[in-house]
Amino acid sequence: MHVPDGFIDLPVSAATGVVAVSAVAVALRGARRELDDRTAPLAGLVAAFVFAAQMLNFPVAAGTSGHLLGGALAAILVGPCTGLLCVSVVLLMQGILFADGGLTALGVNITDMAVVTTLVGYGVFRALVTVLPRGRRAVTGAAFAAALLSVPAAALVFTGLYALGGTSDVPLGATLTAMVGVHLLIGVGEAAITALTVGAVLAVRPDLVYGARPGRGAGGPGAPLKLRVGGELVDAPAPEPSEAPEGPGAPVRSTRTVRVVALVTALVLAGFVSYYASGAPDGLEKVAADQGIDRKAEPHHADGSPLAGYGVEDITDARLSGGLAGVIGVGATVAVGSGVFWAVRRRRTHGTGAHGTGAHGTAGAPEGTATGPGGSV
Repeated sequence: MHVPDGFIDLPVSAATGVVAVSAVAVALRGARRELDDRTAPLAGLVAAFVFAAQMLNFPVAAGTSGHLLGGALAAILVGPCTGLLCVSVVLLMQGILFADGGLTALGVNITDMAVVTTLVGYGVFRALVTVLPRGRRAVTGAAFAAALLSVPAAALVFTGLYALGGTSDVPLGATLTAMVGVHLLIGVGEAAITALTVGAVLAVRPDLVYGARPGRGAGGPGAPLKLRVGGELVDAPAPEPSEAPEGPGAPVRSTRTVRVVALVTALVLAGFVSYYASGAPDGLEKVAADQGIDRKAEPHHADGSPLAGYGVEDITDARLSGGLAGVIGVGATVAVGSGVFWAVRRRRTHGTGAHGTGAHGTAGAPEGTATGPGGSV
């Protein structure tokens, strides 16, 4: 659903740019509360996974494909504010390096693909896990529904933005029907990818799923996620709040294995599996061609980029060119994303150290090393 330059006029593009900048600023502040020493490195890898998964267009109808948007997935894994930043980093890398999504339309794309999907996705997810029975299946099912609804919500918002600032005169009723209809189908694929990914992380490290932690909506404040082990329901391990007293000897469960698996998965998806992705136009491209939205589309300002179109310039072998571009994209996204989240985390740590952690806390102790009642985390 990457909107190119020329679809939306400059006044509306500028207005959405203000919305996007404001949302990112709020998310930067909110991410300080969501990230700790273990999850901050993972957030950059979540962004890389979203980047890689977006390269995998899957067929949804005759002559139409779709791809992951990733807002709901990122929000559930690392929190809504951090998730918004993850998708924003992905869109920035795609626009600058790969000429995917217009640069003057960057505000439109961040507003639609990052802000809307994370807010709608996480809102639906939290509402569902609050009322559903506590358990891994409930969390996975809520993730499925959240991702499913986030995609047509983004399609609806795009149509509204086009109604305000579209550069071509098109029948809005037909455009709305076509956009929401095809993106409902794409939403099914988004939901399947999101549920599988969330379910996989829950199976091995439920403490790393933000949306499944106590107080984050999974069963209500203070209610631990329940997992079935040996036929019995037991509390999943979950981290204590970072403000809890910490001791220098508190054990920390390593996230190294999770980080390695996430990085390798992203590299394989972008560097190898992407070659087999559908070549059909995605939902927005198809609707734009059918309805005439693309009549005034403009060439991308980064068309001269050596990676434009997800291929490496001067490499004639399509498989090698696309795979290498994907690997470069994953690396760039990890680097930029990790840098952003490291800076956010460092700012929070310095703020905590400056003010202390209370009469019974240790102001200089690293955060994220508390030991919960269910075991060390």
